[in-house]
Amino acid sequence: MLKKLTLSAAMTLALGTTGALAAGGAGHVEDFSFSFEGPFGTYDQFQLQRGLQVFTEVCAGCHGLQYVPLRTLGDPGGPGLPEDQVRAYAEQNFEVWDPELEGGEGDFRAAKPTDNFPAVTSAGAPDLSMMAKARAGFHGPYGLGINQFFQGMGGAEYIASLLTGYTGEEKEEAGTILYENKAFPGGWISMAPPLYGDDVEYEDGASTELEAISQDVAAFLMWTAEPKLMARQEAGFVAVLFLTVLTVLLYLTNKRIWAPVKKGAKGQPAE
Repeated sequence: MLKKLTLSAAMTLALGTTGALAAGGAGHVEDFSFSFEGPFGTYDQFQLQRGLQVFTEVCAGCHGLQYVPLRTLGDPGGPGLPEDQVRAYAEQNFEVWDPELEGGEGDFRAAKPTDNFPAVTSAGAPDLSMMAKARAGFHGPYGLGINQFFQGMGGAEYIASLLTGYTGEEKEEAGTILYENKAFPGGWISMAPPLYGDDVEYEDGASTELEAISQDVAAFLMWTAEPKLMARQEAGFVAVLFLTVLTVLLYLTNKRIWAPVKKGAKGQPAE
């Protein structure tokens, strides 16, 4: 009976794997090293600033960040821009619809730090606010997030792998041009390569090669999805430390309370 169950499970797993491969699989995701990985990781402020530049100059034309307040660009643990730079960045790069202008009829105005990044719907491209978080459990067998748990591979790795995964091959299906991408599920994606390397010019002299700028914007998008990641990690570490100390104290207290009872029980004569 056990042998039959084992064979049935093996056949089911094999069929499931074959189906996944036939559908194109989940794609190949590189294990990049990011500063915010691990229980003591932190965001690299300068990398986030570079990623913000890549997003603004390359990605913002098609993709929005509608769930991210512009004022958070100055928050500690994030890009850390000074208040005047946040105000200037908002005014120079974005316009938002204000229904109270023009006597209540509404009109566009320059964005303020109190506004969110505007949504971009004209290109039909997905909003990137939660992209890194949505793809965090993408890796590993059946999307269970096993690679994220054991190897620290999350949404940032997926985004960086996607941006660097284009092979240069193209094909047309139903009037749509598709581009081969090693990281995208199924292997083909309708988005043309957004980055080629040297797409931006950094003031700090950092590398602008394709892999470098892909990691920069991936780290920035990870921050947009998890701006409080560092605070949660710190809170989790404190909680684990507290529970460890509490467990030791409870163990010692338990031993002290029951020690006389156990000692008395050992001294009783057997009936």
